[in-house]
Amino acid sequence: MIKSELVEKLAEENPHLFQRDIENIVNAILDEIGDAMARGDRVELRGFGAFSVKNRPARIGRNPRTGEQVDVSEKYVPQFKAGKEIRERLNRD
Repeated sequence: MIKSELVEKLAEENPHLFQRDIENIVNAILDEIGDAMARGDRVELRGFGAFSVKNRPARIGRNPRTGEQVDVSEKYVPQFKAGKEIRERLNRD
């Protein structure tokens, strides 16, 4: 599902709201999650999961084509851990 499909689905389920308002709400939520992660904060949505930032330290890598050593700088990557309710939904028999 992409963001526009999410907005459409929410608009169908909430006909009393304008689609542009729903789009603004979805954008605000996603922006706030992104801003919190940029600050290094953890974002937890109960029943859904937790977004956090993981530090990958600098290391020496290899260029797969030439085999020569390459310095890979330190970086931060987003991480998501699914919540218990989502895992249970996915693994229903």
